[in-house]
Amino acid sequence: VQLVESGGGLVQAGGSLRLSCAASGIISSLTTWGWYRQAPGKQRELVASITNGGTTNYADSVKGRFTISRDSAKNIVNLQMSSLKLEDTAVYYCNGRGSSWSAVYNYWGQGTQVTVSS
Repeated sequence: VQLVESGGGLVQAGGSLRLSCAASGIISSLTTWGWYRQAPGKQRELVASITNGGTTNYADSVKGRFTISRDSAKNIVNLQMSSLKLEDTAVYYCNGRGSSWSAVYNYWGQGTQVTVSS
């Protein structure tokens, strides 16, 4: 399984960015997709997640500003970020996880930098 993020960059506060995560390989056992972020000196934290059934979950800090979605036909998970704040600056990671009767799966992308400037 390979997860490849794209769409990061530099944006001014109040602006928008759209992150995409393309999944390839045998992903049939992966049931939950998420975006995490890690700022310098801080722990990696969940930003948003979505299940194959469409159930979403958001960190309180991004509710109302970020939207996660999944295109199951293309195996792409998107994170639309709006009203960006300085504190949203971090490396954003895509995650896919799931399980089968014999194993637990947890995959990460390489990360994409998001920098919000004033």
